Amino acid sequence: MHVDGPLLGKVAIVTGAASGIGEATAILLAQRGAHVVVADVNVSGAATAVATIVAAGGRATEFELDVTSAEQWESAVETTLRLSSRIDIVVNSAGIADSLPVADTSLEAWRRVLAVNLDGTFLGTAAAIRAMRRSGGEGNIVNVASVSGAKASPGAAAYCVSKAAVIMLTKTAALECRDAGDRIRVNCVVPGGVKTPIWEATEMWPAISETKEWQTRRDANCGLRFAEPEEIAEVIAFLASDAASYITAAAIPVDGGATA
Repeated sequence: MHVDGPLLGKVAIVTGAASGIGEATAILLAQRGAHVVVADVNVSGAATAVATIVAAGGRATEFELDVTSAEQWESAVETTLRLSSRIDIVVNSAGIADSLPVADTSLEAWRRVLAVNLDGTFLGTAAAIRAMRRSGGEGNIVNVASVSGAKASPGAAAYCVSKAAVIMLTKTAALECRDAGDRIRVNCVVPGGVKTPIWEATEMWPAISETKEWQTRRDANCGLRFAEPEEIAEVIAFLASDAASYITAAAIPVDGGATA
């Protein structure tokens, strides 16, 4: 890893960073110069990601974070501010999936998905805005939504609803920051099918896991290949950089044209 680039000296918190899109994003942000707080409820996975970053010459710190806890979010923010006195980037990537029809989904299961995907993103976005305002009113927040927030997926109602809400939360928060005169941009990426562990919770996993190329039924990703987590991380890193200085309130599809 050559540590240098447009994020040199920036401080970032990435949630869900023990695996998948979050891990790929943490590694890429570190490669481009950021000191990354690798946050995840999976402590051992977060530590592994940190070890990977540090071994390559980057700067990273692991932090145990349940994104559904307001108290833990405040602790993550305060710990990060003690480390560096500011937070420049927050990426809300933590997420879980379900695989049940509406009629078979319990209220408990429904609330669990929304708690992680929506409440966690809300808490992270709100905490980030407050922290960024404390240190000058400047920064970038990138949320991870899904094409399932724009296009219904039978058998994943809670997931679809949570990701649709993340898109609207992103837009609303972005306009509030703009109208308040902050230099805080809030955007989200809208990935299609990505090679991440979240698929293991879906009914399509057996078909997916049987093939090395992650090929499955055509309706899983419009017949297109699955993306690599690094491909989504590239878009997140762009949105978190000054190169995207005129982009806010955007929901950018990274889906191979699935929602075109």
